[in-house]
Amino acid sequence: MKKFIEKIIGSYSDRELKRIMPLVDQINSFEPKIKELSDSELKGKTDEFRERISKGEALNDLLPEAFAVVREASWRVLGMRHFDVQLVGGIVLHQGRISEMKTGEGKTLVATLPVYLNALEGKGVHVVTVNDYLAKRDSEWMGKIYKFLGLTVGLIVHDLDNEQRRLAYSSDITYGTNNEFGFDYLRDNMVIYKQDMVQRDLHYSIVDEVDSILIDEARTPLIISGMGDKSTDLYKKANSFASRLKAKVYKQSDDKKHDDDLDEEYIVDEKAHTATMTAKGIAKAEQYFGIENLSDTENMTVMHHINQSIRAHGLMKKDIDYVVKDGEVIIVDEFTGRLMYGRRYSEGLHQAIEAKEGVKVERESKTLATITFQNYFRMYKKLSGMTGTAQTEEQEFQTIYKLDVIIIPTNMPMIRKDNADSVYKNEEGKLNAVINQVVECNKKGQPVLIGTISIEKSELLGSMLKKRGVAHQVLNAKYHEREAEIIAQAGKFGAVTIATNMAGRGTDIVLGGNAEFMAKQEMKKAGYSEELISQSTGFNETEDELVIDARNSYRELYDKHKKMTGAEREKVFEAGGLYIIGTERHESRRIDNQLRGRAGRQGDAGESRFYISLEDDLMRLFGSDRLTNVVNMLGLEDDQPIEHKMLSNAIENAQRKVEGKNFDIRKHVLQYDDVMNKQREIIYKQRRQVLDGENLKDSFIKMLEGTCDGIVKTFCGENPHPDYWDWEGLKAHVEGAFVPKDSLNFGIEELERMNKEHLKEILLKFANEKYELKEQEFGSELMREVERVILLRVVDQKWMDHIDAMDQLKHGIGLRAYGQRDPVIEYKFEGFEMFEEMIRSIHEDAVKLILNSHIDTKNLPQREKVAEPVNARHGEEEVKKTVVKGDHVGRNDLCPCGSGKKYKRCCGAN
Repeated sequence: MKKFIEKIIGSYSDRELKRIMPLVDQINSFEPKIKELSDSELKGKTDEFRERISKGEALNDLLPEAFAVVREASWRVLGMRHFDVQLVGGIVLHQGRISEMKTGEGKTLVATLPVYLNALEGKGVHVVTVNDYLAKRDSEWMGKIYKFLGLTVGLIVHDLDNEQRRLAYSSDITYGTNNEFGFDYLRDNMVIYKQDMVQRDLHYSIVDEVDSILIDEARTPLIISGMGDKSTDLYKKANSFASRLKAKVYKQSDDKKHDDDLDEEYIVDEKAHTATMTAKGIAKAEQYFGIENLSDTENMTVMHHINQSIRAHGLMKKDIDYVVKDGEVIIVDEFTGRLMYGRRYSEGLHQAIEAKEGVKVERESKTLATITFQNYFRMYKKLSGMTGTAQTEEQEFQTIYKLDVIIIPTNMPMIRKDNADSVYKNEEGKLNAVINQVVECNKKGQPVLIGTISIEKSELLGSMLKKRGVAHQVLNAKYHEREAEIIAQAGKFGAVTIATNMAGRGTDIVLGGNAEFMAKQEMKKAGYSEELISQSTGFNETEDELVIDARNSYRELYDKHKKMTGAEREKVFEAGGLYIIGTERHESRRIDNQLRGRAGRQGDAGESRFYISLEDDLMRLFGSDRLTNVVNMLGLEDDQPIEHKMLSNAIENAQRKVEGKNFDIRKHVLQYDDVMNKQREIIYKQRRQVLDGENLKDSFIKMLEGTCDGIVKTFCGENPHPDYWDWEGLKAHVEGAFVPKDSLNFGIEELERMNKEHLKEILLKFANEKYELKEQEFGSELMREVERVILLRVVDQKWMDHIDAMDQLKHGIGLRAYGQRDPVIEYKFEGFEMFEEMIRSIHEDAVKLILNSHIDTKNLPQREKVAEPVNARHGEEEVKKTVVKGDHVGRNDLCPCGSGKKYKRCCGAN
């Protein structure tokens, strides 16, 4: 029905393209006038456009002329003129949509149009690619156009220092990979001084291979982890101290907690599950650790360890809360009684228990920051993307990113012949059929590209071809430069190329061979530097003799190779163009389409076919048993194919089912991360206020009120009568912190008049008085910086612990489904409560620290990181790479991770 309607009124893309075509006509109308400009006048257009923007002119009004300027600059600098369909693609990207363009239609050049236009605002444009090689190549290649027009270009790749990153991000246009952009965002929200930040606000992004980055790689989050600055020796020392203390334990049955002659060093409240130091305990700690004031900011770490040690001794019971087994402390699930292997208490409590039990104290590894690609890229004010295959995932792009997909027509009519799938009974029959097809093509000189999903299959096919005497190239797990070299020549007459993971190679397969690539390879052999080779293909004016010499050499070599490849192209065309063979259907139709798209670029001849066996994973898992039975009943031979449109449709339906299931999984993961994302925004906004040097006095006064209110609620409970309030717990909690000793010893008449609001006012009066005294002591300017130091450190410590706690909650929340409750809704509710508790804890700790701070004029307070990042990884490295089947990998085999290194020098090193 949908296809019938589309035949009458056209598809969504067709209707949108009709709206865009008048803009293309406008761009073309500017071309004659722009062509007449000199180089300097053409460059001057950038300043003119910027001035018009400053006067309020919209980018949409500038678009036709700006696109015409880029098209002319591209012709002068690169010798490449944008086709009309490329202008359409550029308009779609500027509108914040996904531009689906077939392989070979020049997506890299298309991006220059919206990149230039949006960079004129001076807010930065990010061009995101899948790897460092493509980011570097495109920034240098397309960067010539931008530099010619007076814009700056930056590059973000691995192993840059902070200053290099800041410089790259301050450029008008920045190229880089999705991982680097995401990690830099996380690192920026971990710095302690604003000048250490590298990124600007996220303004506009164009994502190349958008389906790969926003869908395939979005399954796992970016994670920065590190060791907390917590020494195992300090845990042992804190444990030694805590083991000497006496505790006053209040059990649940205690109604009143009066104890006027308190001689203990800490109080354990089993009902509230808290352990609190008394004034006597604090004095003992200061003496034991040789410090003047335990509450000073520089003693936060010691205080944290003591608190965790008294919790370990006073609250955590062996064989009830945990067990010690084989030298490890293992948590006992309080609901099921099962041992929770691999789980650890957060905030250093697990280490404190290990010290208490005398087993090895493990160093903490903390998740310091984390974000999913979905939530990172949704922060851009405008997001767009380009790929050859997005339509099959249109629903996901629309649902998660609010991006629609527009299919851009090809510049030349598509004449590639896509054959129906050939299905065989078993694997052996299929592979023999593949080899026979390759031999047949090879006899007439038709180049063949064979796509496989595993290294094992590519090597098996390679050995089979070798037996048949067919010369071929096998591409798997090599570096990007080698990939480009092999793929660039895969269209030569008689070439046979076997490749794994064909998606997004970023190099065109030109029939007859790639003359530009061949010329550059010859220059490299002749000793030209990478820089000179890069500049040899430029057309901008220069007086540099080395560059002029390199350009002359390049033109000579290019012309020589072009004659050879031009003649060869005709032979390849007559032989039928590039033949694509897929040896297995992927669970995603998009990946199959990417392989197919390697043939038929720019109106080239080509052909494609997928070979499938009933033993393939997709057929085994999603094909019906009835199909296998029918094949067996027909008594087909192993080498006899079944070709039927109904069979191809059944395979596509199976793929749709898998895609739908994977989409549901990704959507589910995002629902969890959306909860964390809202919390992340609040915390990062609070950190940014500190980094921006904002005056936090009003915030601290509000924290004082909130803290006093929270203390009253905690220790007075629901009962309005003072006789039932936890006076001892209250005194232990606030005396010394901000209330003078014995200030809360009220007479009988005062207690009769006492209510919660009055108690809060008393506490707040003491807190405000102490706060004002501190300000007088330090002076306003120093007081403001002390507030920033304290708040930054407390926020970072609590947020780091909260990430761990939320992660543990997420792992355990799935069990709620057994009780007919939605785990996501439960996660939202509990996550919100945990976040509220964290905010209360931040306020209370910050208040206590500011009211008890002492400043040494020789050692003024310094901002410090609570933990140093030691590892940045993409999830748990769950992104699927090329696989090797079989249990054993030899030490000298290529590593199955796809790095290109030997196993013993890569994943097998340990």
